[in-house]
Amino acid sequence: MDRAIKWLLDRQQPGGYWSNPDFPALTALPVWAMIRAGLEQDNEAIALAARYMSGTFNENGSFCREPSEKRRGGGLCNYNTAIVMVALHATGHPEYIPMIQRARQFIAGIQHFGDDIYYGGMGYDAETDRAYADLSNSYVAYEAMRLTESVEDLRTTTGERADLDWAAARRFIERVQNRPESNDQPWASDDPAEYGGFAYKPDSSMAGSFTNEAGEIRLRSYGSMTYAGLLSFIYADVGKNDPRVQSAFEWSLKNWTLEENPGMNQQGLYYYYQTLAKALSVMGVDILGLADGESLNWKTELARKMISLQKIDADGAGYWVNTEGRWWEADPTLVTSYSLMALSMALQ
Repeated sequence: MDRAIKWLLDRQQPGGYWSNPDFPALTALPVWAMIRAGLEQDNEAIALAARYMSGTFNENGSFCREPSEKRRGGGLCNYNTAIVMVALHATGHPEYIPMIQRARQFIAGIQHFGDDIYYGGMGYDAETDRAYADLSNSYVAYEAMRLTESVEDLRTTTGERADLDWAAARRFIERVQNRPESNDQPWASDDPAEYGGFAYKPDSSMAGSFTNEAGEIRLRSYGSMTYAGLLSFIYADVGKNDPRVQSAFEWSLKNWTLEENPGMNQQGLYYYYQTLAKALSVMGVDILGLADGESLNWKTELARKMISLQKIDADGAGYWVNTEGRWWEADPTLVTSYSLMALSMALQ
Protein backbone atom coordinates (compact mmCIF):
# COMPACT_ATOMS: atom_id res chain seq x y z
CA MET A 1 0.00 0.00 0.00
CA ASP A 2 2.84 2.41 0.80
CA ARG A 3 4.47 1.56 -2.53
CA ALA A 4 1.20 2.26 -4.35
CA ILE A 5 0.72 5.58 -2.57
CA LYS A 6 4.29 6.56 -3.50
CA TRP A 7 3.67 5.58 -7.13
CA LEU A 8 0.50 7.66 -7.29
CA LEU A 9 2.01 10.70 -5.55
CA ASP A 10 4.96 10.66 -7.94
CA ARG A 11 2.59 10.85 -10.91
CA GLN A 12 0.29 13.66 -9.86
CA GLN A 13 0.37 16.42 -12.46
CA PRO A 14 1.14 20.06 -11.56
CA GLY A 15 -2.52 20.93 -12.06
CA GLY A 16 -3.47 18.51 -9.29
CA TYR A 17 -4.97 15.81 -11.51
CA TRP A 18 -4.03 12.28 -12.48
CA SER A 19 -4.13 10.58 -15.86
CA ASN A 20 -6.58 12.72 -17.87
CA PRO A 21 -7.92 16.15 -16.82
CA ASP A 22 -11.07 15.65 -18.91
CA PHE A 23 -12.34 13.06 -16.43
CA PRO A 24 -12.14 14.19 -12.78
CA ALA A 25 -13.08 10.70 -11.54
CA LEU A 26 -9.57 9.61 -12.58
CA THR A 27 -8.30 11.98 -9.89
CA ALA A 28 -11.06 11.26 -7.39
CA LEU A 29 -10.31 7.52 -7.38
CA PRO A 30 -6.65 7.92 -6.30
CA VAL A 31 -7.65 10.48 -3.66
CA TRP A 32 -10.36 8.23 -2.22
CA ALA A 33 -8.13 5.14 -2.33
CA MET A 34 -5.11 6.85 -0.73
CA ILE A 35 -7.17 8.31 2.10
CA ARG A 36 -8.74 4.88 2.71
CA ALA A 37 -5.24 3.41 2.73
CA GLY A 38 -4.06 5.83 5.42
CA LEU A 39 -2.73 8.94 3.67
CA GLU A 40 -3.45 11.95 5.85
CA GLN A 41 -6.32 14.14 4.71
CA ASP A 42 -4.25 17.33 5.02
CA ASN A 43 -1.55 16.00 2.68
CA GLU A 44 -0.51 18.65 0.15
CA ALA A 45 -1.26 16.34 -2.79
CA ILE A 46 -4.80 15.76 -1.50
CA ALA A 47 -5.38 19.51 -1.16
CA LEU A 48 -4.06 20.14 -4.69
CA ALA A 49 -6.28 17.38 -6.12
CA ALA A 50 -9.31 18.73 -4.26
CA ARG A 51 -8.77 22.17 -5.79
CA TYR A 52 -8.57 20.63 -9.26
CA MET A 53 -11.76 18.59 -8.67
CA SER A 54 -13.64 21.61 -7.35
CA GLY A 55 -12.64 23.41 -10.54
CA THR A 56 -14.70 20.91 -12.56
CA PHE A 57 -17.89 21.85 -10.70
CA ASN A 58 -20.74 23.07 -12.92
CA GLU A 59 -23.76 25.27 -12.29
CA ASN A 60 -26.10 22.26 -12.52
CA GLY A 61 -24.30 20.56 -9.62
CA SER A 62 -22.27 18.09 -11.66
CA PHE A 63 -18.54 17.49 -11.62
CA CYS A 64 -17.63 16.81 -15.25
CA ARG A 65 -16.10 18.31 -18.35
CA GLU A 66 -16.81 18.11 -22.03
CA PRO A 67 -14.03 15.78 -23.20
CA SER A 68 -11.55 17.06 -25.77
CA GLU A 69 -12.38 14.06 -27.96
CA LYS A 70 -15.98 13.10 -28.67
CA ARG A 71 -16.90 9.72 -27.21
CA ARG A 72 -19.98 7.66 -26.48
CA GLY A 73 -21.39 8.70 -23.11
CA GLY A 74 -20.03 12.24 -23.43
CA GLY A 75 -18.42 13.52 -20.25
CA LEU A 76 -19.69 10.56 -18.18
CA CYS A 77 -21.30 13.05 -15.81
CA ASN A 78 -22.92 10.45 -13.57
CA TYR A 79 -19.68 8.52 -13.00
CA ASN A 80 -17.55 11.62 -12.52
CA THR A 81 -19.98 13.44 -10.24
CA ALA A 82 -20.60 10.41 -8.02
CA ILE A 83 -16.94 9.52 -7.55
CA VAL A 84 -15.77 13.12 -7.10
CA MET A 85 -18.38 13.88 -4.43
CA VAL A 86 -17.23 10.82 -2.45
CA ALA A 87 -13.57 11.84 -2.76
CA LEU A 88 -14.21 15.43 -1.69
CA HIS A 89 -16.27 14.14 1.23
CA ALA A 90 -13.38 11.84 2.19
CA THR A 91 -10.99 14.80 2.41
CA GLY A 92 -12.99 16.15 5.34
CA HIS A 93 -12.57 19.73 4.09
CA PRO A 94 -15.74 21.64 5.07
CA GLU A 95 -15.44 24.18 2.24
CA TYR A 96 -16.55 21.49 -0.21
CA ILE A 97 -19.77 20.60 1.61
CA PRO A 98 -22.00 23.00 -0.41
CA MET A 99 -20.65 21.49 -3.64
CA ILE A 100 -21.32 17.96 -2.40
CA GLN A 101 -24.86 18.97 -1.44
CA ARG A 102 -25.43 20.38 -4.93
CA ALA A 103 -23.92 17.25 -6.46
CA ARG A 104 -26.38 15.12 -4.51
CA GLN A 105 -29.21 17.17 -6.01
CA PHE A 106 -27.75 16.59 -9.46
CA ILE A 107 -27.50 12.81 -8.97
CA ALA A 108 -31.03 12.63 -7.54
CA GLY A 109 -32.25 14.65 -10.52
CA ILE A 110 -30.91 12.25 -13.15
CA GLN A 111 -32.42 9.06 -11.74
CA HIS A 112 -34.45 7.56 -14.58
CA PHE A 113 -38.23 7.48 -14.12
CA GLY A 114 -39.40 6.61 -17.63
CA ASP A 115 -42.11 4.04 -18.16
CA ASP A 116 -39.64 1.41 -19.31
CA ILE A 117 -37.26 -1.30 -18.08
CA TYR A 118 -34.69 1.26 -16.91
CA TYR A 119 -37.01 2.76 -14.28
CA GLY A 120 -35.07 3.61 -11.10
CA GLY A 121 -31.61 3.26 -12.62
CA MET A 122 -28.86 5.65 -13.62
CA GLY A 123 -27.24 6.24 -17.00
CA TYR A 124 -24.26 8.11 -18.38
CA ASP A 125 -25.80 11.52 -19.01
CA ALA A 126 -29.50 12.35 -18.71
CA GLU A 127 -29.12 15.28 -21.12
CA THR A 128 -28.77 12.85 -24.03
CA ASP A 129 -32.56 12.33 -23.71
CA ARG A 130 -32.14 8.62 -24.39
CA ALA A 131 -33.83 6.00 -22.23
CA TYR A 132 -30.90 4.14 -20.72
CA ALA A 133 -29.54 2.86 -17.42
CA ASP A 134 -27.04 0.17 -16.43
CA LEU A 135 -25.95 -1.42 -13.17
CA SER A 136 -22.41 0.00 -13.19
CA ASN A 137 -23.63 3.60 -13.52
CA SER A 138 -26.32 2.86 -10.96
CA TYR A 139 -24.04 1.22 -8.41
CA VAL A 140 -21.60 4.15 -8.30
CA ALA A 141 -24.48 6.61 -7.89
CA TYR A 142 -26.19 4.54 -5.18
CA GLU A 143 -22.86 4.21 -3.34
CA ALA A 144 -22.10 7.92 -3.59
CA MET A 145 -25.50 8.90 -2.24
CA ARG A 146 -25.11 6.61 0.76
CA LEU A 147 -21.51 7.56 1.55
CA THR A 148 -22.24 11.31 1.47
CA GLU A 149 -25.69 11.40 3.07
CA SER A 150 -24.37 13.00 6.28
CA VAL A 151 -24.00 16.34 4.46
CA GLU A 152 -27.79 16.61 4.30
CA ASP A 153 -27.83 17.42 8.01
CA LEU A 154 -25.63 20.45 7.30
CA ARG A 155 -27.84 22.20 4.76
CA THR A 156 -28.38 25.92 5.25
CA THR A 157 -28.90 27.76 1.97
CA THR A 158 -28.36 25.01 -0.60
CA GLY A 159 -31.98 23.93 -1.01
CA GLU A 160 -34.10 20.99 0.08
CA ARG A 161 -32.68 17.66 1.17
CA ALA A 162 -31.73 15.48 -1.77
CA ASP A 163 -32.05 11.72 -2.00
CA LEU A 164 -32.82 9.01 -4.49
CA ASP A 165 -36.10 7.17 -4.80
CA TRP A 166 -34.79 3.99 -3.21
CA ALA A 167 -37.94 1.97 -3.96
CA ALA A 168 -37.41 2.75 -7.65
CA ALA A 169 -33.73 1.82 -7.27
CA ARG A 170 -34.71 -1.57 -5.86
CA ARG A 171 -37.00 -2.11 -8.86
CA PHE A 172 -34.14 -1.43 -11.23
CA ILE A 173 -31.71 -3.70 -9.36
CA GLU A 174 -34.25 -6.54 -9.39
CA ARG A 175 -34.51 -6.27 -13.17
CA VAL A 176 -30.78 -6.94 -13.59
CA GLN A 177 -30.67 -10.07 -11.40
CA ASN A 178 -31.11 -13.63 -12.63
CA ARG A 179 -33.91 -14.38 -10.22
CA PRO A 180 -37.38 -14.96 -11.76
CA GLU A 181 -39.15 -14.56 -8.39
CA SER A 182 -38.26 -10.85 -8.29
CA ASN A 183 -37.32 -10.02 -11.89
CA ASP A 184 -40.23 -9.51 -14.29
CA GLN A 185 -38.04 -9.64 -17.39
CA PRO A 186 -38.45 -12.74 -19.60
CA TRP A 187 -34.71 -13.50 -19.68
CA ALA A 188 -34.39 -14.06 -15.92
CA SER A 189 -33.15 -17.60 -15.39
CA ASP A 190 -33.47 -20.17 -12.63
CA ASP A 191 -30.62 -22.17 -14.15
CA PRO A 192 -28.36 -23.05 -11.18
CA ALA A 193 -25.32 -21.72 -13.04
CA GLU A 194 -26.89 -18.27 -13.42
CA TYR A 195 -29.40 -17.99 -10.57
CA GLY A 196 -28.77 -15.06 -8.21
CA GLY A 197 -26.08 -13.46 -10.34
CA PHE A 198 -26.35 -10.20 -12.26
CA ALA A 199 -26.22 -9.02 -15.86
CA TYR A 200 -25.20 -5.49 -16.93
CA LYS A 201 -28.60 -3.94 -17.59
CA PRO A 202 -32.22 -5.15 -17.83
CA ASP A 203 -31.86 -6.20 -21.46
CA SER A 204 -28.23 -7.29 -21.93
CA SER A 205 -25.19 -8.83 -20.27
CA MET A 206 -21.53 -8.22 -21.05
CA ALA A 207 -21.12 -11.97 -20.49
CA GLY A 208 -23.52 -12.73 -23.33
CA SER A 209 -26.58 -14.94 -23.49
CA PHE A 210 -27.58 -18.55 -24.10
CA THR A 211 -30.62 -20.44 -25.33
CA ASN A 212 -32.13 -22.96 -22.92
CA GLU A 213 -33.72 -26.30 -23.79
CA ALA A 214 -37.08 -24.61 -24.34
CA GLY A 215 -35.54 -22.29 -26.94
CA GLU A 216 -35.72 -19.26 -24.65
CA ILE A 217 -32.92 -16.67 -24.56
CA ARG A 218 -31.37 -16.10 -21.14
CA LEU A 219 -28.70 -13.61 -20.05
CA ARG A 220 -25.55 -14.85 -18.33
CA SER A 221 -24.46 -13.65 -14.89
CA TYR A 222 -20.93 -12.44 -14.26
CA GLY A 223 -18.71 -11.60 -11.32
CA SER A 224 -18.15 -7.85 -11.18
CA MET A 225 -21.82 -7.02 -11.74
CA THR A 226 -22.95 -9.59 -9.19
CA TYR A 227 -20.89 -7.90 -6.48
CA ALA A 228 -22.09 -4.49 -7.72
CA GLY A 229 -25.68 -5.74 -7.56
CA LEU A 230 -25.22 -7.15 -4.08
CA LEU A 231 -23.80 -3.80 -2.92
CA SER A 232 -26.58 -1.90 -4.65
CA PHE A 233 -29.28 -3.90 -2.87
CA ILE A 234 -27.70 -3.16 0.50
CA TYR A 235 -27.33 0.54 -0.30
CA ALA A 236 -31.02 0.46 -1.28
CA ASP A 237 -32.00 -0.77 2.21
CA VAL A 238 -32.42 -4.45 1.37
CA GLY A 239 -31.36 -6.55 4.37
CA LYS A 240 -28.42 -8.93 4.22
CA ASN A 241 -30.70 -11.90 4.90
CA ASP A 242 -33.13 -10.99 2.14
CA PRO A 243 -33.42 -13.75 -0.52
CA ARG A 244 -32.31 -11.33 -3.25
CA VAL A 245 -29.09 -10.54 -1.40
CA GLN A 246 -28.51 -14.12 -0.27
CA SER A 247 -28.94 -15.51 -3.78
CA ALA A 248 -26.36 -13.03 -5.10
CA PHE A 249 -24.00 -13.98 -2.28
CA GLU A 250 -24.50 -17.69 -2.99
CA TRP A 251 -23.73 -17.13 -6.71
CA SER A 252 -20.48 -15.44 -5.68
CA LEU A 253 -19.56 -18.42 -3.49
CA LYS A 254 -20.26 -20.91 -6.29
CA ASN A 255 -18.13 -18.85 -8.65
CA TRP A 256 -15.36 -17.82 -6.26
CA THR A 257 -12.04 -17.09 -7.95
CA LEU A 258 -9.34 -14.45 -7.94
CA GLU A 259 -7.89 -15.62 -11.25
CA GLU A 260 -10.48 -13.88 -13.41
CA ASN A 261 -13.64 -11.82 -13.42
CA PRO A 262 -16.07 -14.79 -13.59
CA GLY A 263 -17.79 -14.83 -16.96
CA MET A 264 -15.47 -12.16 -18.41
CA ASN A 265 -12.01 -13.73 -18.07
CA GLN A 266 -9.48 -10.85 -17.58
CA GLN A 267 -11.81 -8.06 -18.70
CA GLY A 268 -12.67 -5.73 -15.84
CA LEU A 269 -10.54 -7.79 -13.45
CA TYR A 270 -9.51 -4.95 -11.12
CA TYR A 271 -12.98 -3.45 -11.07
CA TYR A 272 -14.02 -6.95 -9.98
CA TYR A 273 -11.45 -7.00 -7.16
CA GLN A 274 -12.61 -3.69 -5.69
CA THR A 275 -16.33 -4.48 -5.92
CA LEU A 276 -15.68 -7.91 -4.38
CA ALA A 277 -13.80 -6.34 -1.47
CA LYS A 278 -16.47 -3.71 -0.88
CA ALA A 279 -19.34 -6.18 -1.07
CA LEU A 280 -17.83 -8.81 1.22
CA SER A 281 -16.84 -6.09 3.71
CA VAL A 282 -20.40 -4.77 3.76
CA MET A 283 -21.70 -8.33 4.19
CA GLY A 284 -19.53 -8.57 7.30
CA VAL A 285 -18.05 -11.98 6.52
CA ASP A 286 -14.38 -12.99 6.63
CA ILE A 287 -14.61 -16.76 6.16
CA LEU A 288 -16.30 -18.01 3.01
CA GLY A 289 -17.76 -21.51 2.81
CA LEU A 290 -17.38 -22.44 -0.83
CA ALA A 291 -19.55 -24.81 -2.84
CA ASP A 292 -16.91 -27.57 -2.82
CA GLY A 293 -16.82 -27.60 0.99
CA GLU A 294 -13.59 -25.63 1.26
CA SER A 295 -13.41 -22.59 3.55
CA LEU A 296 -11.10 -19.63 3.14
CA ASN A 297 -10.46 -16.16 4.50
CA TRP A 298 -11.18 -13.90 1.54
CA LYS A 299 -9.21 -11.00 3.03
CA THR A 300 -6.04 -13.06 3.28
CA GLU A 301 -6.48 -14.54 -0.18
CA LEU A 302 -7.23 -11.17 -1.79
CA ALA A 303 -4.26 -9.48 -0.09
CA ARG A 304 -1.93 -12.23 -1.30
CA LYS A 305 -3.30 -11.95 -4.82
CA MET A 306 -2.95 -8.17 -4.97
CA ILE A 307 0.62 -8.34 -3.66
CA SER A 308 1.53 -10.97 -6.27
CA LEU A 309 0.19 -8.76 -9.08
CA GLN A 310 1.87 -5.53 -8.01
CA LYS A 311 4.66 -4.33 -10.30
CA ILE A 312 7.63 -2.63 -8.62
CA ASP A 313 9.51 0.28 -10.21
CA ALA A 314 13.27 0.76 -9.91
CA ASP A 315 12.66 3.40 -7.21
CA GLY A 316 10.57 1.00 -5.13
CA ALA A 317 7.15 2.40 -6.02
CA GLY A 318 4.44 -0.10 -6.90
CA TYR A 319 1.52 -0.13 -9.31
CA TRP A 320 -0.97 -2.40 -11.06
CA VAL A 321 -2.20 -2.54 -14.64
CA ASN A 322 -4.36 -4.96 -16.62
CA THR A 323 -3.01 -6.44 -19.85
CA GLU A 324 -6.65 -6.59 -20.97
CA GLY A 325 -7.44 -2.92 -21.48
CA ARG A 326 -11.23 -2.97 -21.78
CA TRP A 327 -13.07 -0.49 -19.53
CA TRP A 328 -9.97 1.71 -19.21
CA GLU A 329 -7.97 -0.93 -17.32
CA ALA A 330 -4.88 -0.24 -19.45
CA ASP A 331 -4.59 2.94 -17.36
CA PRO A 332 -2.33 2.14 -14.37
CA THR A 333 -3.69 5.10 -12.39
CA LEU A 334 -7.20 3.70 -12.53
CA VAL A 335 -6.10 0.13 -11.85
CA THR A 336 -3.73 1.10 -9.03
CA SER A 337 -6.56 3.03 -7.38
CA TYR A 338 -8.89 0.02 -7.65
CA SER A 339 -6.17 -2.22 -6.21
CA LEU A 340 -5.33 0.10 -3.34
CA MET A 341 -9.04 0.29 -2.50
CA ALA A 342 -9.31 -3.50 -2.53
CA LEU A 343 -6.24 -3.90 -0.30
CA SER A 344 -7.49 -1.32 2.19
CA MET A 345 -10.81 -3.16 2.42
CA ALA A 346 -9.04 -6.50 2.91
CA LEU A 347 -6.86 -5.10 5.70
CA GLN A 348 -9.41 -3.00 7.56
